[in-house]
Amino acid sequence: MKRGFRAASVLLALASPLAIGPALASEGASAPSQVEEGAAQLVRGDVAKAVTTYTEALKDTGLANDRRATILNDRGVANVRLGETKLALEDYNRAVELFPEYPVAYNNRGNLLLALGQYGEALKDFDRAIVLAPGYAAAYSNRGNAKMKAGKTGDAILDFTKAIELMPASAPPLSGRGLAYLAAGKPHAAIRDFSRAVNSDARFASAYRNRAEARMAVAQREEAIEDLSRAVAFDVGNSELYVVRGYAYLLDGNTASAIKDFSRAIELDGKSSAAYEGRGLANGLAEASDDAYADLNRAIELDPRSPVAFAFRAFVYKQNSQADIGAKDVQTAIKLDANSPEALWARGEIEEANGAADTAITDLRRVLQLRPSWRFAADALKRLGAPPDDADDKPEPSLDLGKWHVVLSGKDYVATSEEYPQIRVPLEMTGTGLPKLLAWEVKPPPYASYGILRFSGGRVAVKGGFEDAELAAIIDITSAKVIAIEPDRLGNRVATWTWDGDTLQVASVDGATDQYQLRPVNVAVAGQRRPYGAGQASDAGSQRRSKPKTIFDLLFGN
Repeated sequence: MKRGFRAASVLLALASPLAIGPALASEGASAPSQVEEGAAQLVRGDVAKAVTTYTEALKDTGLANDRRATILNDRGVANVRLGETKLALEDYNRAVELFPEYPVAYNNRGNLLLALGQYGEALKDFDRAIVLAPGYAAAYSNRGNAKMKAGKTGDAILDFTKAIELMPASAPPLSGRGLAYLAAGKPHAAIRDFSRAVNSDARFASAYRNRAEARMAVAQREEAIEDLSRAVAFDVGNSELYVVRGYAYLLDGNTASAIKDFSRAIELDGKSSAAYEGRGLANGLAEASDDAYADLNRAIELDPRSPVAFAFRAFVYKQNSQADIGAKDVQTAIKLDANSPEALWARGEIEEANGAADTAITDLRRVLQLRPSWRFAADALKRLGAPPDDADDKPEPSLDLGKWHVVLSGKDYVATSEEYPQIRVPLEMTGTGLPKLLAWEVKPPPYASYGILRFSGGRVAVKGGFEDAELAAIIDITSAKVIAIEPDRLGNRVATWTWDGDTLQVASVDGATDQYQLRPVNVAVAGQRRPYGAGQASDAGSQRRSKPKTIFDLLFGN
């Protein structure tokens, strides 16, 4: 492979794109001052000037093919930023034609094709980039993103994991894998990755927003609101963030704050049907029916194909003892989307009002399968005297441990306890196999309100074969909540657990250290570790990677 260039532009298409600066002039290349000037303009944001400068540089007829390709690639990056997708695609096509061994151009063209919805062609470009540069972390991340778009969540997780191994301090691949875990129904694993992302880059706003979504899925509503507030602080003009936080407030029972957020979203974007829908529901819950109807009618005007506004209006009708009128809106909502959680919830509410408890329970349970954070469905099930999700539990006695039992709930394995009936632990696997329970430990004082449930994480593919994984659920017994699920063992590597005052630190088997805030304790027990984890702290340190010395090293792992 030719390597007569130092580096080139990279657009990392994840939840939040990452740009690494444009190519610098090769020693002895023609018109180096123009290329350097174009690079500087691109970094400063003078994108149109950069295009002009690169175009002038390309007039040099003495440019070698590989050098011309790098300039075309950088002009392609600039054209993407200007929204000139056709011109950008032409630049990338010409770049790979002139220099077929140029991985960066394939990566950037793949990102553009991905943005255009051409997932198959994008995957081919990322594959080519990785073949040419096996240490190209950004290409692995981008291919993971493409596989996510194509619905290949498991394969996407593998690509993001490879990118993280190559670039462990980079926030975008961590956030990308978090999104993949969330899509795979593993919110605790997602929270862990999003947390690592924001620890790597405290201003990575999309990771806060995504972590909030994952936290809502496990009923960590206050923490979700805190995350969304951080995201808003970094992007105060983003109306969607106010809508998301408005729903978080609503689900946390803070209707007044929810109305303020939805109203702020409408101020920023008067055509946001989602903001009107949210405020309409909030006004309905606040028994401000006239305002609720006005908002929901406006939402329907803005987006007559959305089932949400019809569903919410049906609920408001039910609140006002007009279930018969609400039933018509429910029919419309279900016709628009038969799997809409909002529509199914509204139908459950109408069925409850009409005395059809059995069908209401079926619909409300379906809502919680589709959207576990939708507290209103759980509240309705409580009114009906029905448990939220255990009616279809199938016992798996071979996986049990003492008074802890494993059940198959739908497609997911869950641990339940005879001693703590309010606690349900999602057994999120990392590999193939079954989640057999291995150990239950209630911590000694002063941490006696916390317990650790360890279980098999399955067989995980590693270099040279497979290793057995074990996971540990950290449980707040008093609050009946699962705080987190941590990788505890992989092969011979074991995590180190340090309980110190009101914090818990876990130096995990993958080299990351996670910290959790506990309730204040009267006695600070510094350095308390479980015996078989002692001496493992060096594992985390040994996996830290030195900072690459050059951009080329960063891109290709040289």
